[in-house]
Amino acid sequence: MNEIRLHNVVPEIFAERKDLQSDIWQRDVTIQRGRSYLISAVSGTGKSSLCSYLYGQRGDYRGEILFDGEDISAYKISRWCNIRQREISILFQDLKLFGELTALQNIEIKNDITHTKTRNEIVALFDEFGIGDKLHSRIDHMSFGQQQRVALIRALCQPFSFLLLDEAISHLDDTNSDIMRDIVMREAKARDAAIIATSIGKHMNIDYDVCLNL
Repeated sequence: MNEIRLHNVVPEIFAERKDLQSDIWQRDVTIQRGRSYLISAVSGTGKSSLCSYLYGQRGDYRGEILFDGEDISAYKISRWCNIRQREISILFQDLKLFGELTALQNIEIKNDITHTKTRNEIVALFDEFGIGDKLHSRIDHMSFGQQQRVALIRALCQPFSFLLLDEAISHLDDTNSDIMRDIVMREAKARDAAIIATSIGKHMNIDYDVCLNL
């Protein structure tokens, strides 16, 4: 997949508002593979809604979202499964990790399906993130910042053309934010993938190709 286009998209809840000041809602926006995008927002402007639309979790919007020219509103579940396995990977704001499993087990659930990373590559990412000693720790015994790093490793364990990062560094210090940035940039470059990062204030220090205000 090479392009995502939003044409006059607006959440149903905002559809009748006349005071929207947005670079995305009710605009024509194109997101291209291989480029980096920062979407800045304040609470209540629909950031979580936008992520859900792009990932196919919700459809309560007006307008058109097009993947390579195809309207996604007609996609069946099987098509969405394929897109989520091969085209769009996401780091959710609420992470969606399994608390009763270890950090490594959370990664293996996906990687055993996709066979994207070797065990040594996964361990190397844990070490690079400074959580090599947490491989066998239960997720619910780890801090939220540590969990964010595990969630990113999981997001990288699949092919993707677009990497959606929803407030990826909200609980990371500057050092770990920079480590995440370096890993994200390296992995996106290897796949010629787009980075779509959302933020309500704190964001990765990337020289973004496009900055949009939601």
